[in-house]
Amino acid sequence: MAKKAEVRRVYDEPQDDDGRRVLVDRLWPRGVSKERADLTEWCKEVAPSTELRKWYGHVPERFDEFSRRYRSELEDADHADALKHLQELASKGKLTLLTGTKEPEISEAAVLADLLNKA
Repeated sequence: MAKKAEVRRVYDEPQDDDGRRVLVDRLWPRGVSKERADLTEWCKEVAPSTELRKWYGHVPERFDEFSRRYRSELEDADHADALKHLQELASKGKLTLLTGTKEPEISEAAVLADLLNKA
């Protein structure tokens, strides 16, 4: 089965096969212009809470617990609406979830891609 969503760094050059490009970070990435980001949209409502983001701090050993807590957050009303929106975008074709983190494979974008690809 083809993936509905992939994860990439917003700092990477856009690719022809990216499909819809959605930034899923709460904060705009440093040093990236809106033009260079080449976004379809910025869905900051789906990002983890500030408290969870600061607790996690992209410490690899915390990723499993971060993932569990973030999935729980995605069930609240505001996050759930944003996640539903991403699911709708993914149902229309390829979706590239963008993040500014140095390690996208242990980011909120990776958690979201996993959820979208299993839906």
